[in-house]
Amino acid sequence: MYRSAVVLLVLLFGPNFAFSQKFGYIDSDFILSKMSDFKKAQDELEQFAAGWQKEIDAMELLLKGLHASYRAEEVLLTEEMRKERMEEIGKKELELRDYQKKVFGFDGLYFLKKKELIKPIQDKVWDATEKVAKSNRLAIIFDKSGELVMIYTDPRHDYTEFVLEELGLGDPNDKIK
Repeated sequence: MYRSAVVLLVLLFGPNFAFSQKFGYIDSDFILSKMSDFKKAQDELEQFAAGWQKEIDAMELLLKGLHASYRAEEVLLTEEMRKERMEEIGKKELELRDYQKKVFGFDGLYFLKKKELIKPIQDKVWDATEKVAKSNRLAIIFDKSGELVMIYTDPRHDYTEFVLEELGLGDPNDKIK
């Protein structure tokens, strides 16, 4: 997919386009690992997730108890009582699935909390990256920690340290992985 995009750019803008543009890359995972705000946000997010998971575990335990109780008493129950119990178990299973979806599903509480806590930090990195790109006249900055697979990266094009400096996190003693 990425190769086809590059080929398309070259075809659209001519052979000189690819060679006349200046590019670089960063390692956003490395940058984020240096940010104390990011570590705090991750810890807070993990605490929320652990609390929600405890609630889900309690609901699952209750459901297991209902199943066990039903199996133990099934032979003693009338058809109507069995039907009522199965409806109750079905309701609890539905409640559990709905709660799991509400918390950990797409656009669930976990996703929203992650967006609330981590997006502002990522925005700082993107803003700093944009400033570095503009000050170094770069047309493109890749993120080597993203989905784009970079088989080889020439350290001359690594602007991670510049972004760290822009964020006030630069340390000449730190070396990138």
